[in-house]
Amino acid sequence: MSLLAPVRRHRADETARPGLLRSVRLFRLFLAEQTDPEKFYASLAEDAVGQVAEHCELSGRTVVDIGGGGGWFTAAFRGRGANGYLFEPDPGELHSRAGTPAGAVIADGYWLPVRDGGADVVFSSNVLEHVTDPAGLIEEMIRATRPGGLVYLSFTNWYSPWGGHEMSPWHYLGAAYARRRYVRRYRRKPKHELGVNLFPVHVGPVLRAMRGRPDVEIVEARPRYYPRWCRLLVRLPGLREVATWNLLLIMRRIA
Repeated sequence: MSLLAPVRRHRADETARPGLLRSVRLFRLFLAEQTDPEKFYASLAEDAVGQVAEHCELSGRTVVDIGGGGGWFTAAFRGRGANGYLFEPDPGELHSRAGTPAGAVIADGYWLPVRDGGADVVFSSNVLEHVTDPAGLIEEMIRATRPGGLVYLSFTNWYSPWGGHEMSPWHYLGAAYARRRYVRRYRRKPKHELGVNLFPVHVGPVLRAMRGRPDVEIVEARPRYYPRWCRLLVRLPGLREVATWNLLLIMRRIA
């Protein structure tokens, strides 16, 4: 099975955003994540939903958003005419914005309240590195996706420049050192702690696991925030663990 299967884009999204300009715009938004999270997450959601829309029609489809926090991604899917449902295990994250997002349920991604094959699209953005059992979460995502439906999976790999999240790039010198430095500089504990709510996830093992599954095919595998031509990075062991930054996998369930 090829990692870089031919891409069949939906006609509604054939007017692709300029690759390099898109990347520059996203990285500028990252700088405003703390000061203007509403703008950051709303823009990121529109970008991610556009990636899904390149591969399927969203109007009238059932979309499950796993761990979508305050509901930005669910709102963006609904803006495209989809029936979006948010399953978020953390009440604090779910209610981080004014009002509860429409279609929101407090639920664990390991046990989705969705029947087998009940969703057209199962979506997870930057959740995999925060769970103790990444393989279990992926298994549940695939279970909930109908044959022919899409699984969107994006995560920040540990050896990327942002792998340590707010402690980056000092995680390269060890998680313990990065945590001590953060506390010393900011006089508070970091939001994330390795082994508690942040776990190392790597590009190679995830790709190999997905390539070995008989029930999905990889439609797209590339660095999420880079231009599409940078997808060649995922073919380079070692380099991909550092240079990818954030791996995007779009998979189609085939059985």
